[in-house]
Amino acid sequence: MKKFSMFLVLVAIATFSFVKPPVKVPADLTSSYVKWTGYKVTGKHFGKVMLKSGALEFEGDNLIGGSFEMDMTSITVEDLTGEGAKKLGGHLKSDDFFGVTAHPTSKFVITKVVSRGTPGAYKIIGNLNLKGITKELRFNADIKTVEGKQTASGTVLIDRTDYDIRFRSGSFFENLGDITIYDEFQLEINLVYKK
Repeated sequence: MKKFSMFLVLVAIATFSFVKPPVKVPADLTSSYVKWTGYKVTGKHFGKVMLKSGALEFEGDNLIGGSFEMDMTSITVEDLTGEGAKKLGGHLKSDDFFGVTAHPTSKFVITKVVSRGTPGAYKIIGNLNLKGITKELRFNADIKTVEGKQTASGTVLIDRTDYDIRFRSGSFFENLGDITIYDEFQLEINLVYKK
């Protein structure tokens, strides 16, 4: 019996000695970004927000966690040019929208990763802190390798009123007509990294 117990202990030690510890891989901040798209009755606007920091955590080839921080002062508008882009960009940074003077960064932290059944396909659950308010988000993400670099990407719809962004929201103001800005906006997350 003692020999069998000792055998089990040795098997357990051998098994755990081959398990690789989790590895945190930093994002390439020059290539990573979040694309935003906002919708209104008469169309849409879109642009980018760059990252201030970010990293993904892996256990072997499996994603198990991570986080990224957006530099809200870097918001750009890409569907307009010249003075129009500058004006809208400034408005987005104002207190009507993201209030970047008081809230220069926004952070997303993964709390749970669930495999969707195929390699590189995950369901992500995590918390987004925007304008000092934290809400849970859920979205699908995919990891792919392109030109030697890996990209983790996912798209999520966010209700801006959850983060006290109410400018021209039909949920709070009546008779806005064609100047209404829809509550939901889209974030396309693109984290580029090299393991």
